[in-house]
Parts: sequence; structure tokens; C-alpha cells
Amino acid sequence: MATSFENGNSLFDFVVKNGNGVKGLVDLGIEKVPERYIQPPNERIEKVDEGPKEHLSSVPVDLSKLDGPEHDQVVNAIVTSAETLGFFQVINHGMSLELLESLKDAAHQFFAQPPQAKAVYLRGVSTSPLVTYGSSFVPEKEKVLEWKDYVKMIYTNDVDALEHWPKDIKEVALDYLKLSAKMVRRLLEILIGNLGVKLEDTELESLIEMKNVSMNLYPICPNPELTVGVGRHSDGGTLIVLLQDCVGGLYIKVEEDMVAGRKEEWIEIPSIPGALVVNLGDVLQILSNGRYTSVEHRVRTTSKQSRVSIPVFCSPTPTAKIGPLPQQVELHGGPLYREVTFQDYITNIFANAHEGKKSLDFAKINTI
Repeated sequence: MATSFENGNSLFDFVVKNGNGVKGLVDLGIEKVPERYIQPPNERIEKVDEGPKEHLSSVPVDLSKLDGPEHDQVVNAIVTSAETLGFFQVINHGMSLELLESLKDAAHQFFAQPPQAKAVYLRGVSTSPLVTYGSSFVPEKEKVLEWKDYVKMIYTNDVDALEHWPKDIKEVALDYLKLSAKMVRRLLEILIGNLGVKLEDTELESLIEMKNVSMNLYPICPNPELTVGVGRHSDGGTLIVLLQDCVGGLYIKVEEDMVAGRKEEWIEIPSIPGALVVNLGDVLQILSNGRYTSVEHRVRTTSKQSRVSIPVFCSPTPTAKIGPLPQQVELHGGPLYREVTFQDYITNIFANAHEGKKSLDFAKINTI
């Protein structure tokens, strides 16, 4: 059957246009990765079996200690991670282990449906105004496709979500999104407050007003060493919450730090039962004028078992203007980024394939 996909267009039609997805390829019993999915050597992810690095402690931040005797230590851990890595893991975040396990089960159940059941939400022709199902990132722009299927659910209000989201996953996904949003609001208050800025409640909310939850499937891959689940990128929004399963495969880029004696390298983030990953998006790097960093990350595939992850994206409204906060401009002696509307920023991101943190160039002020 694999020989029928030697024509790149027939593969693209099967996976992307007809909604069979990468899982459809795997279900056909393919024994090798099609050419369209083979990454150039410099983009492949080498699996390194080792423990977490000392500077990437696997000890998550305990959010239950906020507003208690250890409040300052918790805030310091959050801020330090935001300034140096752009990510941290959290526990005691208000979501039960039962909810998190139900989420992962729901994701597997959604993608296990026949292709025609998922294709009703296919990107570009979805019967729901709030749901999009697809494969890869922007496949029309990608020379090499990513080994991933996804379903994205946009949140407007509870009523719309329960009416338009897929019936078998809508309730658990909605619970997860609402609890994540509550946590994100608290974290945003901490991060903005650390910048010495006092924003009104409406101003804070406007930075995370747009929300969506996605379910990602990374099917078993016959040649994981040749592919990527998601290529190198940073997220365009404000804060992102991610539930990953026990399979692993999420990698972040640790930037070189001469002062700390740290080399640039990619590190796999350990999967901690009950923990959630929180990562900063480009919006916070721009607002903080570079004091905070959005994290560059990617995902590896595996030949052992399919992996699911469930992120919640919290972002500004499309018309919101995003630029460095005046206090940060004054501290740094000038702006590093120009003011842009969030819609323009996101449009630029989705006009290109993943390429690291190049998306920030859209707002960056070039200095000589």
C-alpha cells in the first residue's frame, strides 16, 4: 500500500485533504516513513537516555504554597524559570489526577474514530465554527510534514462549547480549559507584578482573553529517527498549559549562558505524574522587552506507542496591541520590539512553517 504514496500529491490528499491524518497512514500498516515526512539531518532529534540536567530540575513548582509561608520562594521559582528557560512544571494546580487521566483517554478515543467521523471537523470545511481537525502545522507551507494529528476547540463561552465541540470530549475538555485559565490568570499576575507593573483586571484579562484547547496525537512511527512530531518553534500567545502523557518526547532548547557556564542544548522534559507544563509565549517576551523568554520547543516521535498531549492556549484578543511595557523600555534603554496587533502577529506565524523563534522577527526592531 505504501507504494501508492510515492506521488507526493496522493499522500497529501490522503492525509491532509481527505482527513485520514497520520493515523490513517499508520492504520494502513506502512513499514517505513514516506519521503514527505523525512526531516533533513539538522532537524532530526537524537534520543539521549539520561536524567534531567541539574539546571533543569525535575522538581515542579508547588502552587498550593502560594500565599503561604513559602510564597516568596514559589514566586522566585516561577520568575527565574520565566527569565531563563521560558517554562516550568506545576503540581497542586487545582486539577485532579482523575480529570487529567480522563483527558488523555478522551483524546485517544477521539482519534480512534473512523476517518469520516473526524473529517466533519476538517480544516477549511468544518461543520463547527469552533472546531478544527487537521494534520501537521501548516501543511501547505511545509516542505516536510510533521508526524501529528490534532483537533482544536476554540472557547467563546460554555454554552457554545457544549453545543459545538465534539460530543465525546467536550465536557472534560471544557473543565480542563476553565481550570487552566484560572491558574494562568494567577501566574500572569505574578509575572506582570514582578515587572513592577500594575495592570487593571481588565488589562490582565485582555492578555489571556482568547482561549482554545487542543488534543494532539503523535501516532506510532516506524522511523522516529527520521521524523519530528512538531518542529522547532515558540508559541505565539501569552501562556500555554500542557498535559503530556507518560510516553515523553517534549524537548526544549536551553540557550547558551556564558556566565552560568551553560552550553546551548536540547533537553527532554520529564513526564511527572499529575504535573502540568507551563510555557511562556512570544507575547510575554515582547511585553517584558526581552526580560522573559518564550521557550523554543519541539516533539520527538516514537516507535513504541502513540503519544497524546493536550495544550490550552491563552492569548490576547485579535485587535489587542502588543508591545513592550513602558517601564521595561525605560529599564532597557529603549524598545527591542515594535507594537503590533496580535492578529497581525499570529497571521505571520501561520503563514510560515515552523522555524525556531523566527516568528519574533516580525515584531523585532532591527538595531545596528
